[in-house]
Amino acid sequence: MKSLSCMIILLMAFVAGGFAQQADTVHYLSGVKEGGDTIPHVSLEPIPVFPRRHFKTKRLERKYWRLAMKVKKVYPYALKAAELMAEYDARYRASDSRKTRKEYLKAAEKELFDQYGDQLKKLSISEGRILIKLIDRETRHTSYELIKDLKGGVSAFFWQGIARLFGNDLKAEYDPVEEDRMIEEIILFIEAGVI
Repeated sequence: MKSLSCMIILLMAFVAGGFAQQADTVHYLSGVKEGGDTIPHVSLEPIPVFPRRHFKTKRLERKYWRLAMKVKKVYPYALKAAELMAEYDARYRASDSRKTRKEYLKAAEKELFDQYGDQLKKLSISEGRILIKLIDRETRHTSYELIKDLKGGVSAFFWQGIARLFGNDLKAEYDPVEEDRMIEEIILFIEAGVI
């Protein structure tokens, strides 16, 4: 009986040990020869390091995090606007006749309002102000310039008047060095995956 139980235990140990083994995989690294040695060379992605932000008061800290949440909410819209602007601009400029351009612009405007109109209508005035600046950041053109190029000066003047009624300015330019420094920092955090 004792020899049978020893044999079962040994058999279980060998079976368990066999399942624990894994096949080795071979990893090849590129290397650089220096002197008589070969030094492995691995390219790593840059890792952003951000200093810890210190606030003078709790009020300033709350203001910063409110701004961060607003930027995080509207930043995807600015990226999408830049992407769609490049796509639409190429098609718009490729058209020869003014009538075809106008029809294309009307169809694109309808498509955009159907897809994003309800979401953009729910933005607060301050989120709209941030979105205007971020569109300038991403497209390198102010919202006023974009409207003027696509829809004409009268339409741009009209929408600028509407924006002014709500305290916004379609001609506002993005200034990452001075005025919009905190927004630029927040965008870097978003792109790095920190926020």
